[in-house]
Amino acid sequence: MTMSSNETIAAIATPPGTGGIGIIRISGPEAENIMKKVFRPSGREIDSYQSHQMVYGRLAEGDETIDECMAVLMRAPRSYTREDVAEIHVHGGYHILNRALSVCLKQGARLAEAGEFTRRAFLNGRIDLSQAEAVMDLISSKGEQERKAAIRQLNGGAASFVRTFSDQLYLLQAGLAACIDYPEEISEEEGANALRDGLESLTRQLEDAIDEHSSRLIHQGLRVALIGRPNVGKSSLLNALLGEERAIVTDVPGTTRDTIQGEMMLNGFRVILTDTAGIHETNDPVEKIGVERSEKTMSEADVSLLLIDASVPMDESDHDLLIRFNRAGAVVLNKSDLPPLITEDDIRSIRPDAELLTVSAMHKDSLKTITGYLSRFVRISDRVTLTQPRHLEAARRAVSHLKDALKTIDTYSPDVCATDLQAAQAALSEITGDNADEKLLDTVFSTFCVGK
Repeated sequence: MTMSSNETIAAIATPPGTGGIGIIRISGPEAENIMKKVFRPSGREIDSYQSHQMVYGRLAEGDETIDECMAVLMRAPRSYTREDVAEIHVHGGYHILNRALSVCLKQGARLAEAGEFTRRAFLNGRIDLSQAEAVMDLISSKGEQERKAAIRQLNGGAASFVRTFSDQLYLLQAGLAACIDYPEEISEEEGANALRDGLESLTRQLEDAIDEHSSRLIHQGLRVALIGRPNVGKSSLLNALLGEERAIVTDVPGTTRDTIQGEMMLNGFRVILTDTAGIHETNDPVEKIGVERSEKTMSEADVSLLLIDASVPMDESDHDLLIRFNRAGAVVLNKSDLPPLITEDDIRSIRPDAELLTVSAMHKDSLKTITGYLSRFVRISDRVTLTQPRHLEAARRAVSHLKDALKTIDTYSPDVCATDLQAAQAALSEITGDNADEKLLDTVFSTFCVGK
């Protein structure tokens, strides 16, 4: 999209709906003039506003008072966009906010595009592209660990790693240039060996920093499938873990005929629990679809919990599921509040390798057995890694180019791999935005909300 930093933009910066306070944000060269035209300070006229000082007054259009409000001017460069920024804090009703925005637009502001304030912060050098993305990640975070990851990125964690890595890559490129320019001082063999060692080291470092596991946990959560034959208590266990009646529970086998999802928080991570239809042989076409979806859910889950009703004798379906169960997960002996007819020894006689958990959906304390087990899967490394999906994709491309460069060294002379090194450098620069075209910026900022 075509945008001009010479234009002054405005937008509602708070979420839609009714609230105590709503904020109109204005940024650009005319921000102060527009604020002066629509804001009337209480009991006095102000020719020159003091930067970063909140002032009480009223929002007005001509002689009409629209709302009692507060306003603040933040002069460049000490603002979010590094431009003059004005904010008008009105009461947070839908009509008031839209009327307030309307009067600002009438005075010469243009309605901001999605993410345009943050885009200006990036273009004006206040933040890099990875930090800009962290702003939206922070806003949309649904768990404590997602928030922490966004803060680490906002504080420059990803950018610091990428720039350090890029500096090392530039040194290798400089060494390659010296080898090409001064062949009488640095032989081709010496140059190739030094370049190979350096590239192998950088490739390992970058591959170690591509943290797919942490990225999936932070941005998607841990996917857990509750599986088993009909009427073993999957829905009851789902409801108990969620602390709400998410799934319908009856004594009739096969009540759940499709997958049902719910979320809970564990160690600051989202855990997505999926209650599945009972897996069993059936001629019912609807139940067959439910069973197929259950097996698909199990195949896609990070962890599966195979439930066995310990209060009834084991049937053929239980036995077959135990034999087939080869996913990451545990066997759960459910309904421990009832007299047991299936024991841990019975399970181990069929699956001696199985991890066993004994619980009752009726007793809250016993659920700690499951949450304790799942806690093992919601841990991430403390070291600085790349976890933002776009960053992972760019880093994977950089690794591919580095590996191509290594192949080139062994096949041709060292100077031929210069193109691969430049391509790797360009891919890494996309993370910080040092090498970002308009198309990339449009893609990144289109995911932002208007007003940010």
